[in-house]
Amino acid sequence: MTSTRKAPSDGGGIVYSTDIGERCPNCQRPVRDCVCKKGTPGKASSDGTVRVSRETQGRKGKGVTVISGLGLPAEQLAQLATELKKKCGSGGAVDQGRIEIQGDHRDKLVQELTQRGFKAKRAGG
Repeated sequence: MTSTRKAPSDGGGIVYSTDIGERCPNCQRPVRDCVCKKGTPGKASSDGTVRVSRETQGRKGKGVTVISGLGLPAEQLAQLATELKKKCGSGGAVDQGRIEIQGDHRDKLVQELTQRGFKAKRAGG
């Protein structure tokens, strides 16, 4: 089922559509058709390094460990996220090509990703 509404004022442009699915935050194309090089779901970071950082912004002070720059397809990213969450004994999610794991597990995750063959480093404070 497809749901599409057009903007009434200009008579053009799609306001909302369920046809495309997830969009790249940079170029606004479907993730599978993305042409961006930086910070895009499913794309590796420009220098090939996986960054493991901690974020609290927008989470009411609760920290999460964020893994970005993996450059894996969605299925493999979800599988890796599941394995890393089990390793940390914590919950989490995959969001816009990044893995978010509840709590501060940066050191443990850098070590685990390095053992799995990724070039990982701790980013941020």
